[in-house]
Amino acid sequence: MKFMGVNEIREKYLSFFESKGHLRMASASLVPQNDKSLLLINSGMAPLKPFFTGQQIPPRKRVTTCQKCIRTGDIENVGKTARHGTFFEMLGNFSFGDYFKHEAISWAWEFFTKVVELPEDRLYVSVYKDDDEAYDIWNKEIGLAPERIFRMGKEDNFWEHGVGPCGPCSEIYYDKGEEYGCGSPDCTVGCDCDRYMEIWNLVFTQFNREEDGSYSNLDHPNIDTGMGLERIATVMQGVNSIFDVDTVKAIRDAVCNICGKKYGENHKDDISIRVITDHVRSVTFMTADGVLPSNEGRGYVLRRLLRRAARHGKLLGINRKFLAELCNVVIEHSGDAYPELVEKQDMIFKVLTTEEERFYSTIDTGMSMLMSKLEELKAEDKNVLGGEDSFKMYDTYGFPVDLMEEILEEEGFTLDEDAFKAEMEKQRTRARNARATDTYMGAEETVFHKLDPAMSTEFTGYGNLDGEGKVLALVVNDEIVNEANEGDEAAVIVDKTPFYAEMGGQAGDAGVIEANGLRMEINDCTKFGGNKFIHTGKITKGSVKVGDTVKLSVNAEQRMSTARNHTATHILQAVLKEVLGSHIEQAGSFVNKDRLRFDFTHFEAIDKETLIKIEKKVNEKILAALPVVVKEMSIEEAKKTGATALFGEKYGDVVRVVNIGGYSVEFCGGTHLENSAYCGSFKLVSESGVAAGVRRIEALTGAGALEFYEEAEFMLKSSAEALKSTPADLLKKVSNLIDENKRLAREVESLKAKMSGSLVDDIVNKKVNIKGIDVIAAEVKGLDMNALRTMGDQIKDKMEGIIILASGEGEKCSFVVMCSDSAVKSGANAGQIVKAAAAVCGGGGGGRPNMAQAGGKDASKIGEALETAKTTIEGLIK
Repeated sequence: MKFMGVNEIREKYLSFFESKGHLRMASASLVPQNDKSLLLINSGMAPLKPFFTGQQIPPRKRVTTCQKCIRTGDIENVGKTARHGTFFEMLGNFSFGDYFKHEAISWAWEFFTKVVELPEDRLYVSVYKDDDEAYDIWNKEIGLAPERIFRMGKEDNFWEHGVGPCGPCSEIYYDKGEEYGCGSPDCTVGCDCDRYMEIWNLVFTQFNREEDGSYSNLDHPNIDTGMGLERIATVMQGVNSIFDVDTVKAIRDAVCNICGKKYGENHKDDISIRVITDHVRSVTFMTADGVLPSNEGRGYVLRRLLRRAARHGKLLGINRKFLAELCNVVIEHSGDAYPELVEKQDMIFKVLTTEEERFYSTIDTGMSMLMSKLEELKAEDKNVLGGEDSFKMYDTYGFPVDLMEEILEEEGFTLDEDAFKAEMEKQRTRARNARATDTYMGAEETVFHKLDPAMSTEFTGYGNLDGEGKVLALVVNDEIVNEANEGDEAAVIVDKTPFYAEMGGQAGDAGVIEANGLRMEINDCTKFGGNKFIHTGKITKGSVKVGDTVKLSVNAEQRMSTARNHTATHILQAVLKEVLGSHIEQAGSFVNKDRLRFDFTHFEAIDKETLIKIEKKVNEKILAALPVVVKEMSIEEAKKTGATALFGEKYGDVVRVVNIGGYSVEFCGGTHLENSAYCGSFKLVSESGVAAGVRRIEALTGAGALEFYEEAEFMLKSSAEALKSTPADLLKKVSNLIDENKRLAREVESLKAKMSGSLVDDIVNKKVNIKGIDVIAAEVKGLDMNALRTMGDQIKDKMEGIIILASGEGEKCSFVVMCSDSAVKSGANAGQIVKAAAAVCGGGGGGRPNMAQAGGKDASKIGEALETAKTTIEGLIK
């Protein structure tokens, strides 16, 4: 068997199947297209699902690909072993209703034995236990001996994913040799050791699984095969892991060169080297496919991988930026097969470098704080990092939570996740409350303060969504510049704009700025320093200079969605005044394309019936198709119309008044609909208190409301189906189930009481005497704190003295201690006794001298705790 590199194997595979009439298709992007079930492409067949389902006609019935894939389900294990990785390439040949098992099996055997020349005596196969057809092909047509064909069950050799197409599969294994085995005489295909490695899976999609669990034959069976390129490369190159194959080893060696370490000499170093080697492949390919770092979705996966690699660089002693340097190695070895890597090289470098810089600016501070805190916890003999400390590192210093958890695990600590989530919710509330304040995008305040105070922007967007303006200023990377170029995140100020800047509780517009050769995607527009409208976004093409004349175009759909929410907010305020009273005043609001939020003065929660009434009245005004008339007038004239002014707001001599059919008349500088009917509908989604005397309503309109109704309908139908009911009868069904549950709970409590009664006599009979005081110290299985107290009361009715009861469930345990008056007079103290007992189990508690309770964290030590309680009693009794 001759050595073959990864690139050679890939080419031989694709060329072989081209010779069999397959169309060679380029790898699809890692970003799924029209597939909401996946965050990232994770298999060769994933991008081809529309062909398998018949939604699209394939370009040819026979297709072959080498698909780039990412799987992050076991990211924490990457590096810890040489088996795990996030990025891999999947070779595959596919038939959409054309050839089937005979060809798939024979071609797989031909490729292995004739093309890459694997030794036949090293190859073994498995088939589904009932797939006689596949067994016979391997045995009678290929000539494989029966002892090298293994029948396996559904778990191993049948592919299905819920209802839909499915079928048996046949896997091909390579025997790496006895030296990789476990030494067991029973070691064979299917053993958990490393000897027999599965290298190719042939899936025969011939059935359709129905809703009732039955299977029917597909009219046109399909073939879906998958072979990990790096895995077959380990065989062809005679190496032990994917980190040893040529293209991956090149990255691994580069990591070693940068950090000055040698792979294979230190276990901890090897973990970090593998993490970086794997992750840099993933982030390079993801960035080339347009994924950018963010705090959600694919962007978060990228950020997590990138920052994890950067941290392991720190562990290896690398104290400089290095990821862009490593991605050069990825591009060098994979660029021929994936030309997008070369085409996007500059962007990849910039994204990786920028993100690495951001990470280093936070990691040093965060790591220092974290390790300092852990030292404090060690000194206090604690092993849990509290929510307040962890959230401060996350929120104030940008320290990633998953990274924090990983470090805590390494150091033998855990994170108090519930406390962290509670702190997160507090922060979200603060953020929502802060949305009404002036903000601006992209730079420190001092940068915009450097601009000429007289610089001003004229807003032309009430009646127009397009316009021209002259560039007055540019800001890039927190610096005022004369020119911004392609790829720059920039802030642009012009003399005239149709873009609405965030103010008055309305989000800023999005859209594009264009000129000769220029295209800049605007994602926000904010107002600063009087009347400077700051358009922020990314230049995707060309460049722009101060003094250039540009065309500005607002995103019409987003503007319309925001206007729906804004007009609906005005109607809502008028309805609230009508339904709740004239005391209603606006205390804040925020509207964007997605939803509306309205804060108002009110001093109690609004009941369900009133909320329904409010929602209904708002929708009545929408359906009434009220005209929306906007006029500018003097402040005096506006007041005469009865227009509502924002409480505490200062207005100029001329104000803008928005009149919605005479029902709502308000001072407002925002953008609105021409008719209330354009809101579509109004759906109130929440009502809550945000401060003393201030309530908040959040709601949806237009498409947002429709999506809400669709989801609610789906949940209603799904719930009804799950309970074997109908939506109309669901409430009755749930009510009956609740009643039944209560009845059963009462029965359970009754049975517990009976059991407890019988136990009490047994426990009383086992009392001991300590210094003249009768003492009961007993463990009772399966009782909660209430049940323990009840049992204690029952025992107390039968004896004078000290009662100590304990019960454990899982790791946690509970203690109750009761002391009679005579025992207390003799020196007994229930609080001190329970505290001493609970401490043995890692807990604490207390109470009065005659009754106390406590909890513990280690139920396995209850016996020891009860003995400690007895010892404590001996020390207390006079």
